Amino acid sequence: MSIQVKFFASLREKTGVAETIIDAAHTAADAWDKATGGMPQPNNVLVAINLEYASFDAPVKAGDEVAFFPPVTGG
Repeated sequence: MSIQVKFFASLREKTGVAETIIDAAHTAADAWDKATGGMPQPNNVLVAINLEYASFDAPVKAGDEVAFFPPVTGG
């Protein structure tokens, strides 16, 4: 099985990828590295695994969806 990785807003522009599939990852940070080819993680990036906020060291398993997005502000 695989892991779906999504990038939103400015991260989509920075990585040049809206979404991709990777074969495997141990953590969300590992998923970032594999999906971006090792691009450094910007500061303040938020992570969600299966639509729930998570940290970069959170475990990821086959079939998960990992999403990365910049902090959301309103006003």
